[in-house]
Amino acid sequence: MWADEEVVDPKQYLEERCKPKCVKSWIEYGKCVDRVKEDETGHKHCTGQYFDYWSCIDKCVAQKLFEKLK
Repeated sequence: MWADEEVVDPKQYLEERCKPKCVKSWIEYGKCVDRVKEDETGHKHCTGQYFDYWSCIDKCVAQKLFEKLK
């Protein structure tokens, strides 16, 4: 019975479902990427905005994921 069933990672599914809730962070990251493209020194980066975006997704996923694991 179990050998025939494909295992699905609920975290990946929930991440996709949470992305629309984090649009504001995604837009800020996109704006940063556009600004950094013009930087020829290589010192500017968007790490903070990138982590803000994934932090938003992780926070959303955690609430739903741990309910499924109980």
